[in-house]
Amino acid sequence: MRDLLSGNEFWSPIKLSLQVALLSSIVVVIVGVAIAWWMSRRSFNGKLALETVFMLPIVLPPTVVGFLLLVMLGRRSWVGEFIEWLFSAPIIFSWWAAVVAAIVVSFPLVYQTMKTGFASVDRNLEDAGRSMGASEWQVFRHITLPLAYRSLSTAFILGFARGLGEFGATLMIAGNIPGKTQTIPTAIYVAVDSGNLSMAWAWTCAIIVISFVLLLLTGRKSS
Repeated sequence: MRDLLSGNEFWSPIKLSLQVALLSSIVVVIVGVAIAWWMSRRSFNGKLALETVFMLPIVLPPTVVGFLLLVMLGRRSWVGEFIEWLFSAPIIFSWWAAVVAAIVVSFPLVYQTMKTGFASVDRNLEDAGRSMGASEWQVFRHITLPLAYRSLSTAFILGFARGLGEFGATLMIAGNIPGKTQTIPTAIYVAVDSGNLSMAWAWTCAIIVISFVLLLLTGRKSS
């Protein structure tokens, strides 16, 4: 068992999963905070339809999300062609594709959490800041965001956890290349499929421990 846990075969998917989850959660929190704040302060025709689009990844099958991303970012799309021209390499079947998949599937959780957090902020405090000459950015930075800090930390943890456990969309656009795009969920799938139950159990225990710690932190933040 010690030899199993000390090998690069075991640690590589864990390191990559943590790397993907960390980067995707940082990006999705920044984007989610900005969009949630803007949406919570605006009223316009089609707002409900737009929010429904934002929430679609949470109800669509991951393979559907992965297929749509494959079409949008593939080498035959203008987005994929532009990315390949810009970085001299396609994004499909790279670990960056896993990051994109994690961002898309975790966005609804982050957005909904931050939307609820911003809704709980007392508008009178924001108006008081404006009446004292503060700009919208200053009101957001010094009043709104600090008051919604608990939601912000919860959104980050939820985004991290969702990105860590992403499987279907990741497999569709990043593949399962050992040492390059193989994350914990895809590694477990391959291990079970090939009959390597020892490695499957080892990775399963690892992701259970990580997920337990994340949920524990979320519970502490919300209590």
